[in-house]
Amino acid sequence: MDATEKPLRIPPQMALYAEEHHIFDVIQKMVQNLLKDKPEDPIQYLIDHLRRDNDDVPRIAVLGPPASGKHTMAKLLSARLNATHLTPENLLSSDVSALVQEALSYKAKDQEIPDVLWARLFQERLSEVDCTKRGWVIEGFPRSREQGLLLQMNGTTPDHIAVLDAPDIVLIERNMGKRIDPTTGEVYHTTFDWPEDPEVQRNLVEPAGISEEETGKRLLEYHRNIPGILQTFPKIYKKINADQPCMDVFSQVLTFVLSKPWSAAPFTPRILLYGPPGSGRSLQAAMLAQKYDIVNVSCGQVLKEAVADRTKLGLLIEPYVENEQQVPDNLALRIVGDRLSRLDCATRGWVLHGFPRDAEQAALLNDAGYIPNRVFFLDIPDDVAIERLSLRMTDPVSGDRYHSLYQPAPRVEVHQRLRQNPVDSEQKVQTRLDMYHASAEELEEFYQDVVHINADQDPHTIFEVIESCIVKPLPKRTPGESP
Repeated sequence: MDATEKPLRIPPQMALYAEEHHIFDVIQKMVQNLLKDKPEDPIQYLIDHLRRDNDDVPRIAVLGPPASGKHTMAKLLSARLNATHLTPENLLSSDVSALVQEALSYKAKDQEIPDVLWARLFQERLSEVDCTKRGWVIEGFPRSREQGLLLQMNGTTPDHIAVLDAPDIVLIERNMGKRIDPTTGEVYHTTFDWPEDPEVQRNLVEPAGISEEETGKRLLEYHRNIPGILQTFPKIYKKINADQPCMDVFSQVLTFVLSKPWSAAPFTPRILLYGPPGSGRSLQAAMLAQKYDIVNVSCGQVLKEAVADRTKLGLLIEPYVENEQQVPDNLALRIVGDRLSRLDCATRGWVLHGFPRDAEQAALLNDAGYIPNRVFFLDIPDDVAIERLSLRMTDPVSGDRYHSLYQPAPRVEVHQRLRQNPVDSEQKVQTRLDMYHASAEELEEFYQDVVHINADQDPHTIFEVIESCIVKPLPKRTPGESP
């Protein structure tokens, strides 16, 4: 096929479907599990993996020194995310597992359970239905770099590791006030979390190993092991200050575990810039296209090119363009859609401005499958827009553009021959601003996750804000949050 005569068209639905359903991440996860488990029937294994549909379940570890609040955070997370709460202690409660019986035999002899056995115990437990379907929150494991490496070798690496951190003096004070209900195993504190039920109060006992000396030894062991653990999982952990109110800590932990891990999936920018006349959409689009090698699609320019090329659609819209009238929505959409469907837009991405102008055009664009994944509103006051446009003029000889305030003509003879574009008269600019304000609110309601940017500042500052919102992923909504 000669792409210069008949350009290749890629249906926009392909990229939209792949991004919406995270096809790249699904395939990546399937290949990882395939290489880890090495099934005899790979095809059936992959089919079963897709049927389980559990790639997005939480896989979290909560680490921290003694009395940092690991147990509380793990319980809150498991309740909020409906995940299974696991600890090294409750892992040994099974009475049917041969591995558990082997581990208990070590404990009966007052011997340390080997790291290899701990890793196998967790691998066995995490493969059970509740963990695979709902996800899991592990409290206080791994305890050393060796245990972390064994988890990795067994393919049971968490997606997020929340590391609680607080000064040792605070932790010692907390630990000395700890009390346990021997009946339920619930942990309380004499200062921070004292139960209201008098009967529960009477049943509370002081756990072993909470003296200042014993707590200090455990803290030394933790500080000796934690650097190696963090080196084992360098990209998935976050330290969180635990010396603050419990719900503040939980809020930060929850925000972290709900964040999306970095993905190697290709990202195709589909950017929409919307703003009043004079807001700098064309300049920002040109800067984005230059830096990120995406296609700059200006609706006005595309319509003029269609007229100049004498295409069928160009002949239809020629009277509207020549008379400076608005091109009918269906014709404008067909021409803009034709440009967005070309190979360069589909593979490199695009930044669109000048279309849509209102919610009706936005609905037509969405129905055609051209859905932006970033929408920016460039906001400026009306008086600034009028000042920017009504005071700019063009030199008919050189074609250079000047502005009476910001970029005056360098010489008197140049200034004398400057001419103003009729569309930049103050009256016509105000008319265009009124049209913008009439549609802006409905268009903002149509698109989700609109980003408003103050465009009454240096263009490079505006560009940095736009750029920061493009390179970082969209936030993951918490369960139950309305779109």
